[in-house]
Amino acid sequence: MMPLFAVICRDKPGALQTRLDTRDAHLGFLRDTGTLRMAGPLIEAGEMRGSLIVLEADSLDAATSWAAGDPYKAAGLFDSVEVIEWKKVIG
Repeated sequence: MMPLFAVICRDKPGALQTRLDTRDAHLGFLRDTGTLRMAGPLIEAGEMRGSLIVLEADSLDAATSWAAGDPYKAAGLFDSVEVIEWKKVIG
């Protein structure tokens, strides 16, 4: 089994419309990669304001490269992106 990585993305303030406009391309990217374990938006004050993605990758560099291909990133949605190795313990 390949290592797991958490990709934690925070949207730029006031960028909800960018998220909505790019959502279909983002979801297509997630479906087409084949390495995804789970994903979903981070919610603050009832509004989508970031993303949490858990994926399998050979290395931190590979996971970081994967995250760089996200259409949300290309659209300039994210204020920050953190990629860190993650270990599933429960669930």
